[in-house]
Amino acid sequence: MSPNAFSLVLIPGLAADATMWRHQQTALHAWQPVVADAHHTEPTIEAMAARLLHAHSGPLVLCGASMGGMVAMEAARQAPDRVRGLALLGTNARPETPDMRALRESAIVLFEQGQVREVIEPNVALAFHPAQAARPELVQAYLDFVLAAGAQRLIAQNRAVMARPDARVHLPQLRCPVLVLCGDSDALTPLECSQEIASLVPQARLQVVPQCGHMLTMEQPAVVNAELSAWLAALG
Repeated sequence: MSPNAFSLVLIPGLAADATMWRHQQTALHAWQPVVADAHHTEPTIEAMAARLLHAHSGPLVLCGASMGGMVAMEAARQAPDRVRGLALLGTNARPETPDMRALRESAIVLFEQGQVREVIEPNVALAFHPAQAARPELVQAYLDFVLAAGAQRLIAQNRAVMARPDARVHLPQLRCPVLVLCGDSDALTPLECSQEIASLVPQARLQVVPQCGHMLTMEQPAVVNAELSAWLAALG
């Protein structure tokens, strides 16, 4: 499948923007990638997927990270005839667990009180591999876009993730190629989540990224870019 046979859409994670895809936008320039923004305007994962499908016409290859992967899986459910490939990075097909729901509800209370930085800064240790968390420029780039998202966007997107559908129901029906990437030290969506996705999709391939946490595109861009480039070149 030639680069012009589909539109490549990069879907950011919760509170993220194009910054998290900056290395991929350069490395994947032959496919003319565009970064979706539906997660900024819609209240649910289902609505985000529908808006993405409306905003980008024709055949699509969707590359989603974390919450973006949830949106990508839902878009494939809504329009299986249009989605020609899925790359799912550090994501989770399961519905929210009671423990995670309680943690998010507690965070939302603090966001409503204006304590955004107090919640987000400790999250660095969960978002990054320890070696990457020691890189000030990387951590600052992460903090910049998450804090810029603001309390209301953080609240809305956490609520969307809490109410996400169980994607495991429809994953076995997917017939497009699926690349699943996960950091070997991902504390937010552990490897078992990616292994489960790969086991459910007939044409899935799982690749574990070493020395990497949850923010794959920023932590190990060279590895991620190589995997995505090879996978895109092989589509079709």
